[in-house]
Amino acid sequence: MTRCIHCTRCVRVLSEIAGTHEFGSMDRGDRHVIGTYIGKHVESELSGNIIDVCPVGALTNKPFRFRARPWELVARRSFGYHDALGSNLWLHLKNGEILRTVPRENDAINENWLSDRDRYSHAGLLADDRLKVPMLREGGTWRQASWGEALSRTAELLKAQSGDDLGVLVHPATSNEEGSLLSALAEGLGCGNLDHRLALNDLADAPAATPFQMPLAEIENADVIVLVGCNPRHEAPLLAHRIRKAQTKQAAKVVAINPIDFDLNFELAAKLIVKPLELVDTMLGIAKDSVADGAANADSGASANVAAWLKAGPRAVIIMGEVAVTHPQASWLRRAAKAIAQATGAKVNELPVGANAIGLVQAGVLPKSRDAKAMLEQGRQAYVLYGIEPEQDFADPPAALSALSKAKAVVAFTAFADATTRELAQVMLPIGVLPEVDGSLTNVDGVTQTQAGSAKLPGDARAGWRVLRALGEQLGVAGFDFVEIAQWRERSVVAPAPQAGSGMAARIEAGNGLQCVATRAIYAVDAVVRRAEPLQKHPLNRGARIYLNPDDAQARGLEAGKIARIDNGQGKAALAVEVSERVPRGVVWIEKGHAATTPVAGTGLNLTVTGV
Repeated sequence: MTRCIHCTRCVRVLSEIAGTHEFGSMDRGDRHVIGTYIGKHVESELSGNIIDVCPVGALTNKPFRFRARPWELVARRSFGYHDALGSNLWLHLKNGEILRTVPRENDAINENWLSDRDRYSHAGLLADDRLKVPMLREGGTWRQASWGEALSRTAELLKAQSGDDLGVLVHPATSNEEGSLLSALAEGLGCGNLDHRLALNDLADAPAATPFQMPLAEIENADVIVLVGCNPRHEAPLLAHRIRKAQTKQAAKVVAINPIDFDLNFELAAKLIVKPLELVDTMLGIAKDSVADGAANADSGASANVAAWLKAGPRAVIIMGEVAVTHPQASWLRRAAKAIAQATGAKVNELPVGANAIGLVQAGVLPKSRDAKAMLEQGRQAYVLYGIEPEQDFADPPAALSALSKAKAVVAFTAFADATTRELAQVMLPIGVLPEVDGSLTNVDGVTQTQAGSAKLPGDARAGWRVLRALGEQLGVAGFDFVEIAQWRERSVVAPAPQAGSGMAARIEAGNGLQCVATRAIYAVDAVVRRAEPLQKHPLNRGARIYLNPDDAQARGLEAGKIARIDNGQGKAALAVEVSERVPRGVVWIEKGHAATTPVAGTGLNLTVTGV
């Protein structure tokens, strides 16, 4: 910090923008320093922005430091693909390798800020297990193959198990172009089993991601914001920034209805921390109060107060997050949110799970027959996995792995040769990741953003759309005779908006065990992020552990740091214990995305937790 001129820009960014108050100005005179408070360190998910605002280079990008001179870099336009906001950014490359990522100004999306997840994720592109050549399984071993041989084998497998015997599962961050090609390919094979909603537990009402009713940029002007099953700091950090602006600058009333008292970076007017199964009753209570006459008063219950605030606020919004969208009774929560909105005039924003869930809906990556859950529960003879890590990307990993292991054929279009894919697949085809290929994503506002491939593809990897084009041509599917992606864009059309379903999941009764809240860890949202070393070293990456209420821990003879055994009836795990008042009694909290939590990563409702 010898260059520091004590301008305190970094202090202000962490306090005013990030809302974490982790930097301060200490001492006086020649002992005056800028640093963290005693016993603390920077944990903000927006910490990298202090690099951008430092006027003298006292704060630098550690992974990039000494790797290149600024004039050696080439800047390319791109956008984030780890949440559905699509933050605009610049990729700085040298010899085809991304060395640095910095924000690109876009007032409607990310202003001039960038989350650490988008800033440092490029480090995961060149992980040790990156798949660089097509691979074929022969017997129990893998061998390298040419593209021609690999595509011929793939075509043989798909022809042998086409139609209803085939299931096509697509990662929700897949580009629009790849999504529409997969839809056309499935149709050409007579397959109606196509889905991208891998993380959803309740598909009874045929949910489909839609753009925000209140645009992202307008959230900062909201009067009332109700968060339902949402931890915006981890799910979409710059959405949390917009909510913070509404609360600090507009004095908005922010309400959190969550099963965990998440560490938020803005003040709450009220919070209702309830067990997972009580979320539905809480929302139904607010819906009932929303249609009741009269206003709330000092003696009114919490739900009546929330209903009254929603009625009084001319700019009110209900934001449904990951916990709500992936809830085993999500159809009830969606129905309740719509009823509240209809009664109060509030908007409903459902935060998609996956960077391009909205775009894939428009590309037609939805089932005409079986959805993702049904494909895995009922089993198919063959599966196509597109951009998926089977151990991490499904709502119920043990059930998914069981179904895939019983299939006669599994074809994986993947950027990484993880151990589980190597165990399950017969063919692995290396495809590029968004910064390396041409493609477009559609964000929460329904805005489609397009970028040209910037980084060099490793080895013999190919852009996914090129692989799909060649495969479709080999299978004789009509329309796959184009050469450039622009030609396909001209041919593809937006799929008709799917009809909202009227089905409802059966109500679930609580058992005698603990109820589990399983959320995606902030730096485990996809395969690239899970391999980005700077993010895996980030303080917010807590690792695999189980969070318990102090009373529940004491009743089981557990304390912080000890190992607990968890059994949800489908899988078992041994995890380190973290004791926290943020977890209500009768609830355990687990972060998904870690190998150790995979066996119990489903939203279990009757867990047994014991000491080792």
